[in-house]
Amino acid sequence: MTVSQRPKAPAKAKYSLRDTLMSYAFLAPALILLALFTFYPLAYGSYLGFTEYGGARFGQGLPPKWIGLDNFRTLIADPLFLKSMVNSVKYLIIVPVLQLASLAVAVLVNKNLPGMAFFRAAYYVPVVTSISLAAVMWDWIYNKDGTLNWILTNAHLIAKDSTFGWLNNELTAFWAVMLVTFWRGFGYYMVLYLAGLQGIPEELEEAAVLDGANAWKRFWSITVPLMKPTILLCSLLSTIAALRVLEEVLVLTNGGPLNSTYTALMYVYSKAFQGFNFDYGLASAAGLVVAAVALLLSIINFRVFRDDTGGGK
Repeated sequence: MTVSQRPKAPAKAKYSLRDTLMSYAFLAPALILLALFTFYPLAYGSYLGFTEYGGARFGQGLPPKWIGLDNFRTLIADPLFLKSMVNSVKYLIIVPVLQLASLAVAVLVNKNLPGMAFFRAAYYVPVVTSISLAAVMWDWIYNKDGTLNWILTNAHLIAKDSTFGWLNNELTAFWAVMLVTFWRGFGYYMVLYLAGLQGIPEELEEAAVLDGANAWKRFWSITVPLMKPTILLCSLLSTIAALRVLEEVLVLTNGGPLNSTYTALMYVYSKAFQGFNFDYGLASAAGLVVAAVALLLSIINFRVFRDDTGGGK
């Protein structure tokens, strides 16, 4: 191909001042809402993490007092905060289990079979169930005289006189709350994976079948590679959600027993809104630590999936 035959690069579109102003006019309402309810609270909350604000100062209407890194020194010396961070990191155990289960079920319901729409909707019901209703249901299941102990007793896995409240035992409460988180998030990630699966061209599957590839081979050679962007998205969302878990802990155990379910967001919430101190400065500093850990884990996720999602080398 000669130089004259080479295709010319498309000319860049030229926008008039009127078009530019019109574009920003449409963006303005969303930008204003983001500035008021996202960017400003984020910036001000980050600033409060380096100040003394709350308690007497808040009650007297005094402005925040800059104290530098003192709040972070207080956090490092606080055994309860360290315990809450350990529990939040332990909560990350749920991420791979939740992702594998959601992907597996998404593959199963990605079939054009009679009644499959019912199963897709049924798996999504926990996502739209209010946490208060879910708390009542799971408290009933975990109660000493609840459903779980009844099943285990009738299956002769535990003796009748050895039943106990799963949320009242230090050894089981953490895992019991984690199961509720799994139950609530499972359908959400299943729907995301299902959307990714339905975006895979059917021609690829048909070509693999003609080449003699079995279902397992097609899954690892076609489905998984093409689903890497969706896997990355779900992994990021579930990692951040695990670090930020609060609702389940708050309504089921309130951090107990013996702080065994006390998470980092529970610490932030209690310092800011429980008791009479209202230590917004310390709570903001704890929130910044959680955000930093979430950012670090997000970077790790991107590095793991970078080559597979077009991120380059």
